[in-house]
Amino acid sequence: MAELTLFNYRHSNSVLHGIDVRFKILGLLLLSLVSLNVRVFSLALVNALLVFLVINCRLGFKAILREIRYFLFLMLIILVAHALSAKGTVVFRYYFLTVSMHGLYDGALICWRLFLVVLAGLLFVSTTKPSQIKVAVEWFLNPVPFVSGRRLATMLSLVMRFIPVILNQARETAEAQKARCVENRKNPIYRLKKIGLPLLRRTFETANELTVAMQARCYSENRTDSEFTVRMRDWMVLIISAGLFLLGRIY
Repeated sequence: MAELTLFNYRHSNSVLHGIDVRFKILGLLLLSLVSLNVRVFSLALVNALLVFLVINCRLGFKAILREIRYFLFLMLIILVAHALSAKGTVVFRYYFLTVSMHGLYDGALICWRLFLVVLAGLLFVSTTKPSQIKVAVEWFLNPVPFVSGRRLATMLSLVMRFIPVILNQARETAEAQKARCVENRKNPIYRLKKIGLPLLRRTFETANELTVAMQARCYSENRTDSEFTVRMRDWMVLIISAGLFLLGRIY
């Protein structure tokens, strides 16, 4: 059976679950802009806020690290690349390899910024229903001329629903190949082909089945969507996000 991942919506009574999705999108945008700032003070504020939200949503730090383990490996590569390429005070030298303090600092700062952006996006996905995201995206795109907000919102909603499906299919394909001892083959291209091609085939087959199911149910873009209800705590989220953004620009 496919396992649930943090990239699925999880029902809870946390603070984020009760926030209007439009304000969550604006807050996510502002926090992402703050996270891209190079100042340590701004990153520390965003880090503290996201840690509080993770605890409040009861996601679990071990589960988060397990879900983004491949992204952590990418950040490790970025850290090593910066440590070896940047010039500055040498802290370690081995033949032609030189690790500088300035490179370690810059690499750690970049990895920290990327981690906060990923964590904020993970919180948004796990606390927001895809149907709510669809309605919010349509609301934002409706004033844009010559753009079909409903169609783009539907496409985005389907993409978000497909992410956990693709991850589950990738896990099942990897387990099936492992049972056939494919991982014992030394050729990495052969292993990649044996995992990648079946995964692509299953993904396209699932997409085709979804298309047929939508056509069989006479799916139409002209649907009655849910209405938004703005409360005081929604404005508080926007005010806090804007305040962090302004502090990040000042300090």
